[in-house]
Amino acid sequence: MEQSMLYTMLIAFFTAVLLSPGMIKLLKRLNFGQSIREEGPKTHQKKSGIPTMGGLVILSATLISSLFMTAYYYGIGPETLLLIFVTFAFGLLGFLDDFIKVVFKRNLGLTSGQKFLGQIAISLVFYLVLRYYGFSDTVKIPGVDYSLPLGWLYAPFAVFWLVGFSNALNLTDGLDGLLSGTAAIAFGAYGILAWYQGQYEVALFAVAVVGAVLGFLVFNAHPAKVFMGDTGSLALGGSLTAIALLTKLELLLLIIGGVFVIETLSVILQVISFKTTGKRIFRMSPLHHHYELSGWSEWRIVATFWTAGLLFAALGIYIEVWL
Repeated sequence: MEQSMLYTMLIAFFTAVLLSPGMIKLLKRLNFGQSIREEGPKTHQKKSGIPTMGGLVILSATLISSLFMTAYYYGIGPETLLLIFVTFAFGLLGFLDDFIKVVFKRNLGLTSGQKFLGQIAISLVFYLVLRYYGFSDTVKIPGVDYSLPLGWLYAPFAVFWLVGFSNALNLTDGLDGLLSGTAAIAFGAYGILAWYQGQYEVALFAVAVVGAVLGFLVFNAHPAKVFMGDTGSLALGGSLTAIALLTKLELLLLIIGGVFVIETLSVILQVISFKTTGKRIFRMSPLHHHYELSGWSEWRIVATFWTAGLLFAALGIYIEVWL
């Protein structure tokens, strides 16, 4: 089993590495460059024009590796199809957002309402398929041998989790390599836990994403030659949450995805503080921008967040496997 996971990850990694140069050239030719928001850190203005929508590489490498290896070892079942649906549906939503930004020069892409409705629709379809296949409506409490039955409340919970974490990963994608590294760590942790549970299809998909993201990171690390855009970040958020739901380790995502949770909380707290008191808690949110404006180098911030991601992932695995 470990061998199949290693091969799956390696195929995805080298596929991403091989696809990236051609994708970068194509995106440059189409003039699909990143638009930098004026209210962001001034140091980011030099990143304007760097190709975006690189998430297409991650999606392609994940699809090729996961389908081929899953079909070879186990045959493609509903779990793999569900994960592919969620990943590519969220990826398509992100692609539309990126396309509007770069082609129509609308800095914010889709409106927040349009994006939110799209996320809800995809999440509802995912839940309905889960229900059709008879997946449990319980939520396991991390660290204890108890699952909380939610009944009909599982539907809004699943939708909220998918929408919330897809946006959380989207918020984290703000520095070169930041989301690529933290996502690889989180998917790796869930891949280990899925394998531990005997959910081998889910495990193979998770490590396929790890390989694809690490291959993309070769070109996304500072100084980045390409950005994944919402095409990649929304797809990663949706698929990571879908894996958490399929493994029945939904709440453990709060720990394994601790970096994403903290980044999101920093935005929420900043908005609440400013609207109620007129004062900001952080120099800028999400949190990585606060450290950036505090004088930290981009590599220092990214390395620190990667380290935090590793600690959160190790803690999540420890809680699930050994407690």
